[in-house]
Amino acid sequence: MSDSAVMSPSGVAGPRPAGAPRLDHGMHPGGVIAFLLVLVAGLGYAVVSLITDMNAVGEAPLAYGAFALLGLALLIALGFEFVNGFHDTANAVATVIYTHSLPPLVAVIWSGFFNFLGVMLSSGAVAYAIVTLLPVELILNVGSHAGYAMIFALLLAAIIWNLGTWAFGLPNSSSHALIGSVLGVGLANQLMSGGDGTAGVDWGQALNVFKALLFSPICGFVLAALLLLALKFAVRRKDLYEAPKGDAPPPLWIRSLLILTCTLVSFFHGGNDGQKGMGLIMLILIGAAPTAYALNRTMADDTTPAFVQTSTAASQVFSTRAPDAPVPEAAEARRTVTEALKTKDLNKPPVYAALSALSNDIAASVKNYGAIRTVPAAQTQNLRSDMYLAADAVRLLPNAGADFSEADKGTLKRYAGLLNDGTRYIPGWVKVCVALALGLGTMVGWKRIVVTVGEKIGKTHLTYAQGASAEIVAAGTIGLAELYGLPVSTTHILSSGVAGTMAANGSGLQMSTVRNMALAWIMTLPAAITLAAGLFFILRHVF
Repeated sequence: MSDSAVMSPSGVAGPRPAGAPRLDHGMHPGGVIAFLLVLVAGLGYAVVSLITDMNAVGEAPLAYGAFALLGLALLIALGFEFVNGFHDTANAVATVIYTHSLPPLVAVIWSGFFNFLGVMLSSGAVAYAIVTLLPVELILNVGSHAGYAMIFALLLAAIIWNLGTWAFGLPNSSSHALIGSVLGVGLANQLMSGGDGTAGVDWGQALNVFKALLFSPICGFVLAALLLLALKFAVRRKDLYEAPKGDAPPPLWIRSLLILTCTLVSFFHGGNDGQKGMGLIMLILIGAAPTAYALNRTMADDTTPAFVQTSTAASQVFSTRAPDAPVPEAAEARRTVTEALKTKDLNKPPVYAALSALSNDIAASVKNYGAIRTVPAAQTQNLRSDMYLAADAVRLLPNAGADFSEADKGTLKRYAGLLNDGTRYIPGWVKVCVALALGLGTMVGWKRIVVTVGEKIGKTHLTYAQGASAEIVAAGTIGLAELYGLPVSTTHILSSGVAGTMAANGSGLQMSTVRNMALAWIMTLPAAITLAAGLFFILRHVF
């Protein structure tokens, strides 16, 4: 291929626009070998870490069939993050590549490294925002056949849609696809359970996620446009608003700014998007090896007194709401709260009595065993279920009409925090494997999306200021979203940010690309919902 040619998003060679980077270089054989070595090392590390964790708590070795099913589920979950790298991480490097701030290969490796750091330093809040959308009974029984059908269906549906949009070079949100898949599984589960409305989607939580996803492209477009206009007013440097000339890199100060914004987007992307796969991986591990992963055995022993005291205080808050209701046994309390969570009908005395009983049992169990770390294997699953049910009930009670005093609200907030600390954690090896999957996926599939963002959105070449504005807005928005535990789309924010800067600059937009991007955005939810629901229906009859 000549120097004047470049691969189009569809994979067909075409003329290279003036100022566009060369993207037709193949990977060096040494790079291929390094890629394969990292892949094998990552998978080996995952297997060794999994076996080590199970041996450390005395988890019985899994049967060959169960171990194979677990391995397949983990591979599919990591495959989702791998394909995620095709889309979202590729967006982060588009601006530095098309402004010649970094050579393509260097940009991809640089972005992958900071994605890795972002994943490793992430809080885990976003991971469980996705999980709370799933039906309660499937979460509690994720190790069952229905649980595996759920995991396989939603991950495969998201992967299929992501690969389809990537093949056409359309920037698509992996978050959007995954959430649509979660909704599809929930709806299918509801229909297969009789359509009584009690086994499907948590629509209140789904609405919060929808708001974040809707906010992403609007925020990206408007804020990037406003930032570019503000830069034009405040920074009177002509070279900042010029397109690259030939293949020459920009002046050092502009280059440093663009590399910094790419770094921030990559870091915050890893912190936000990397968590979505983590939450699902933890569900898989909890179902397959509950003794090792159902409880956070890394919690310090000195948290036990506070845990017991807060659990007892929460039990008293609940019992005052049900003074005349009989106190149920643990099994009956668990059934009552589970049904109430399905119907979202929590604000009634029998549920409060059940929550009081669960909270007392949780306090007694942790006190008797001395710490969460020392809970015996036989009691792990029940204690985890009780803690999950109590935490989810506390989260949903305000939506069910419960009105607590400020003191009681404080008690329940502390209680929910401790329950989540005891059940929501992510081992370091899971973070490492997700980070590697994201980075390796970027190295394989980055070109198609980079070309779309760099060449196909605006009618003119991306200027330095436009690239910086889009990435500053993307980094800030994604960082804030992680702080508040909201899943947002790197793709939507950055690609719409580029469109916003083109509009603000008067550069013009390639409406065919914008239309296709909008169509992909609109179609993602119904497509992912349909795919996931169909796969779940099929897999429920296979398992």
